[in-house]
Amino acid sequence: MAATTSVRYILNSTSRSVKQHNLSFLGTRAFHRLVFTSPLTSSGICHLTQATRENTDVSVRVVAEKGAIDQVKHVVEMAKRASLRREVLHTDFLTPPVLKESVVVLEKLADVKTVAQGGYPQAERCRLSVGHPEALTSDPDIVEALSISGNFGFQPCSHGDFLGSILGTGISRDKLGDILLQGEKGAQILLVPDLVDFLTSALNKVGNVPVTCKRIPLLALEYEPPRTKSFKTVEGSLRLDAIASAGYKISRSKLVDLISNGDVRINWTSVSKNNTTIKTGDMISVNGKGRLKIGEINPTKKGKFAVELIRYL
Repeated sequence: MAATTSVRYILNSTSRSVKQHNLSFLGTRAFHRLVFTSPLTSSGICHLTQATRENTDVSVRVVAEKGAIDQVKHVVEMAKRASLRREVLHTDFLTPPVLKESVVVLEKLADVKTVAQGGYPQAERCRLSVGHPEALTSDPDIVEALSISGNFGFQPCSHGDFLGSILGTGISRDKLGDILLQGEKGAQILLVPDLVDFLTSALNKVGNVPVTCKRIPLLALEYEPPRTKSFKTVEGSLRLDAIASAGYKISRSKLVDLISNGDVRINWTSVSKNNTTIKTGDMISVNGKGRLKIGEINPTKKGKFAVELIRYL
């Protein structure tokens, strides 16, 4: 049976790691949410993906580093188990590369249906529900939203400030979805339902700003498509240091230092070599400087490369 796929991935932000605590979270409640359909809707699923093809041997393609490969393998094994047992299982929040690669692999499996949800249409980090088509007949309630409010007018806080404060409560990164900044008002976040009550009571400060947390319906999320600025550069090579220095308008030596410090990522994976070759579709992110997407690349008559750069503002 032919599979239909409609998945859109908006590229992402960096994350920090923090020592995880042994916490026990009990209780899951059913909350209001809107059921979404594929493709893009005004709802809260990343987008519906169905994969019901003939059985085939599945080999996971290389996705940059071992950690990501292991995550994809885990998702595939989970899907196989869910299909065999006629049940539905859910992943934690996945990064866009892992989510995309998992969907590509699962499309080749027979009797497997997947639904990706991130809370709103442009979500970057999504949870994936997998199961047999007869079991996965509706969109599970696996994503909740919280509003974090405080007086940020005099002490603005960044994405990293909110993320660090949330992880500081002991919640691991994969339990947390996107963070939507709201300027002076604070932020809205997506997370797994089981942790809503815990975070509501545990998070009382972001940076030096006292905050309060409140559960909100997904329909109350405030989001806008990312603002971007496109421009072109002509470079003698497609090396990371050449392209990124042009995109961020910083010296190549400064860019090399950032790479050495582990502050540069390509497609959410840290890179350590400044001569890494970039290609169309790559997303470069530099800590504190935002994201840069690589558009069309065309060779010039003089043997150089005309590269379209899309800067996220």
